[in-house]
Amino acid sequence: MSAAVMDNYEAIQALHKSLPPFSPYMPASLLPSIALILLASTFALAFYFSTLPKDTFPLRETAVASLASVLGGFGVVALFCSVGVNV
Repeated sequence: MSAAVMDNYEAIQALHKSLPPFSPYMPASLLPSIALILLASTFALAFYFSTLPKDTFPLRETAVASLASVLGGFGVVALFCSVGVNV
């Protein structure tokens, strides 16, 4: 490697060592509760979605399904992180 690349690498390495360690915004002990709440609300919205009357313009159906999908996605990520699979 050239000297310029090694100097740049050493500068980045020194910067990395001087930074504080990562600390999450919420404690990891809250993740199982958050996962339970998000996934339970996903199943409740899925049940509500299946009982909605079929409209000609499905705006309400789309909103309920989209919200359930987003909550389910975040719930699965929280569940994975709570068991140690940090994604």
